[in-house]
Amino acid sequence: MSDDEGLRRLAALAGIESHYWDIEGARHDTSPATARRLLSALGLRADSAAELTSSLAEIEEREWRRLLPPVFVSRTDRPLSVPVRLPGGEPAGSIAWRIVLEDGHVLTGESAHRDLAVEARRSIGGRDIECLSLPLPNLPAGYHELRLETASGDAIMPLIAAPPRCYLPPALAEGRHCWGLATQLYSIKSVRNWGIGDFSDLRALAEWSAGLGADALGVNPLHALFPSSPESASPYSPNSRLFRNALYLDVAAIADDAECAEARRLTRSAIFADALAAARDAPLVDYTAVSRLKYEGLEVLYAAFRAKCIARPDDTYGAAFQRFQTDGGAQLRRFAVFQALSETFGGNDWTRWPTAYRDPASASVAAFSNDRAERVGFFQYLQWQADLQFAAAASRAKEAGMAIGLYGDVAVSIDPAGADHWSRQNIFAGEARIGAPPDPFSAQGQEWGVVPMNPLRLRDDAYTDFIALLRANMRRVGALRIDHVMGLQHSYWVPAGAPASEGAYVAYPLDDLLGILALESHRNECLVVGEALGTVPDGFRPRMERENVLSYRVLYFEAEHDRQKRPDEYPRMAATCVATHDLATLKGFWHGTDLDARRRLGLHQSAEADLRARDERAHDKWLLLRALAEEGLLPPGLDTDRLGDIDMTPALALAVHAYLARSSACLFMVQLDDLIGEEHQINLPGTQSEYPNWRRRLSMSLEAMIADPALRDMARTISRERAGAAAISSGSNPA
Repeated sequence: MSDDEGLRRLAALAGIESHYWDIEGARHDTSPATARRLLSALGLRADSAAELTSSLAEIEEREWRRLLPPVFVSRTDRPLSVPVRLPGGEPAGSIAWRIVLEDGHVLTGESAHRDLAVEARRSIGGRDIECLSLPLPNLPAGYHELRLETASGDAIMPLIAAPPRCYLPPALAEGRHCWGLATQLYSIKSVRNWGIGDFSDLRALAEWSAGLGADALGVNPLHALFPSSPESASPYSPNSRLFRNALYLDVAAIADDAECAEARRLTRSAIFADALAAARDAPLVDYTAVSRLKYEGLEVLYAAFRAKCIARPDDTYGAAFQRFQTDGGAQLRRFAVFQALSETFGGNDWTRWPTAYRDPASASVAAFSNDRAERVGFFQYLQWQADLQFAAAASRAKEAGMAIGLYGDVAVSIDPAGADHWSRQNIFAGEARIGAPPDPFSAQGQEWGVVPMNPLRLRDDAYTDFIALLRANMRRVGALRIDHVMGLQHSYWVPAGAPASEGAYVAYPLDDLLGILALESHRNECLVVGEALGTVPDGFRPRMERENVLSYRVLYFEAEHDRQKRPDEYPRMAATCVATHDLATLKGFWHGTDLDARRRLGLHQSAEADLRARDERAHDKWLLLRALAEEGLLPPGLDTDRLGDIDMTPALALAVHAYLARSSACLFMVQLDDLIGEEHQINLPGTQSEYPNWRRRLSMSLEAMIADPALRDMARTISRERAGAAAISSGSNPA
């Protein structure tokens, strides 16, 4: 085998795809240089002939050297059979198996070696190995353990039994057409928050939304960011996806605040009051000011908590915190230690810390965590309070009558400089970044600055980290949006430091991950929505539909064959919306505000490209107006042939929302930005500091929205159209 052939084989076995087809239908082949760099990121060296030979032997033989795989994921509606690899040609013996179910019950059995089907054979080190198929009884859904005893040795394997498909809330399963509001929590203005939306605002939003008839309240990822770098504000490039952003805490709502004289002195001081007023009045979220104010208040409250509760072992409030610490285990402790280390070293990028502190299991880190136990406890306390306040908002959503409740969002991955990567370095491919190939929105491709999980190590560790990720983000929510859900099948990896165009797709164990997703969605009674926009693999959306994962359908992208897709053409298993945080708001779309920003910032390749984009936008607007007219929703007096005379009025915005509300999609999410008529989008892809990404605050306060009768009228129209769409789908009388 030549080196080129060996490299192609190694890359294929490691899951690096040989090519991809872009959104325009052009084929792109993975270059040898890209393959070598991504193999290195996966832990497989191939820079020399000797390394290539060694890595090939390692990956080809790894499964054959195991009696059992590192983990096996099955579905409860399918026959269960696991692969067992045993030496061939040995005297026929028996395989004794023992399954310890998650609830502690034990199943046992025995199978004769000669009775098992041989699926494959291979010679390893001069020894013949047979892969046998061991049939087992079907198991209840859960995390079980298989133990084997054979003449050649014993083995233990995690055995995960998953439901046939993901969970659907009863309302959706019964055919209802639900709708919800979606917002970026940090953008909320209220008379009492500290310059950024918080968990108390979320609770009030949930109550108000339920009163409007909404079944869900969607929010941006609430992942922990970086206290030592507050302006690193993207919720999609987080410090940790397992913990929450403490800036969303309502400091005044923490129980310790009521009896803390020091906290009252702080917040009533003239200096603090002036700084708080400035943060509240700022047109954009001033993360530095908000962080300084909140952490100053939180530290005072933690000191009061320690003085009152920690010193008293019989205090029930203090005991609740200690239970939270115990339940959080090593994950919570490592996260808190990371936060304390970031303060000590003046930055969160652990790759720049002294070498002894880059390993979370080092003696230096252990000594630090003991010496700084109080500070570590502070960061655990913040997570405890965030959990309490988020739980209150989630409970209020359900108590107020929402069929789904809070609708969370999980980012595609994490910042390589953050706590999750530091804590679990062996699980992440630190020499690569996730991105997207070139497409019409980004001619050079995208590199998102987040580090991918290593699929080989993920499986070797029995998917522990993937399970933890789902549990952390499904807990307390009724729905979870998975950003870039195609990552369950493959992700576009870019070698660290390389142009985004030099990336390639790396495959993930889709069947296993979907099984675990189904199991955790049922455990948490959590609807799953998969954001699949851009370059979507063939057959991916139908597979998601079969798995009860709602596809993500954005109005702007639902034009086909020179017409806007009709409402009844939307798939049932979908969540639809007018726009997203990465796209123009409805008003911005109509006015071309996003195109103006892209031209101003030089994001169009040429003047011709800008003109082409504007021509396409005018055509898209005309298609939308024509679709509204065909549905009888176009406001009176509008002439679709006089496009330039038509503005995005509240009446036209309501017509657009009524159009999507009629869709056969089981869930319709309405951006709060569009409900109140915001012009500028939250995030402009392809920019960093050139555009105020993740900082825009809503132009209307929460109190004003709650009191606004026009918003109530819009919500009533949406509810009426959703009910009518459900009635049509079921064949009943819409009246």
